[in-house]
Amino acid sequence: MLKALQNSLLSIVFPQECSTCTRQVDDIRDGIACGECWAATRIFDGSEMLCHKCGAYFDTTAAPVPVFCHKCDDHHYDRAAAAGVYEKALSASIINLKSTPFLPDRLKAIVPAAVERAGFTKADVLVPIPLSKQRLIERGYNQSEMVASIVLRFSGIPVDRSSLARKVHTPIHRVAMDNKARELTVKNAFAVTRPKLIAGKAVLLIDDVFTSGATASNCARVLKRSGATEVNIFTLARAVMT
Repeated sequence: MLKALQNSLLSIVFPQECSTCTRQVDDIRDGIACGECWAATRIFDGSEMLCHKCGAYFDTTAAPVPVFCHKCDDHHYDRAAAAGVYEKALSASIINLKSTPFLPDRLKAIVPAAVERAGFTKADVLVPIPLSKQRLIERGYNQSEMVASIVLRFSGIPVDRSSLARKVHTPIHRVAMDNKARELTVKNAFAVTRPKLIAGKAVLLIDDVFTSGATASNCARVLKRSGATEVNIFTLARAVMT
């Protein structure tokens, strides 16, 4: 009843235009994208063909055996998984998250199943990808910590916000950047500040978008050098790289 009232007020008093298609958003739980755009967004359910290591999207139908894209062979994390493809409603919600500390209920609802399906609920600690001090001051919050808080609520896995630090202020990664540019911007950018709290732990890195994997790989490298037994990564979305 309350949701219906909120939706009525949304459509009458505060009409919200979908940031993807310009239709009206009728359900407050959908955030800044309409229900039609959410329905058109590819949200993973386990039936897709994805790279077994980095989660790269191949096809709508899963293969009978694990498949690999081999572009991630030298990456230092063990596995990466996402809730869906970086497109339509999902990409619009994540872009909005960069400037507004808000995650719609529709997006929050798909996270638990995605993390459980990947087998990541056995992690010892959640580690959000850190921002540089400069960007944290500019933005006022770390969007990866917001995603980690969702995982914490249903899994009970503790969040460590301090053991991994970004030493260097790097330019914001854009989906259109090539892999070499991404790698260069994050090379040697991360450090473990509290190695005793990482040693012997299975770490689940948390971020908003997985693109080339350069950031995740560099974070995983320093975490494993500090004794992490396993480093996986969960993101809200997976960019489709060409």
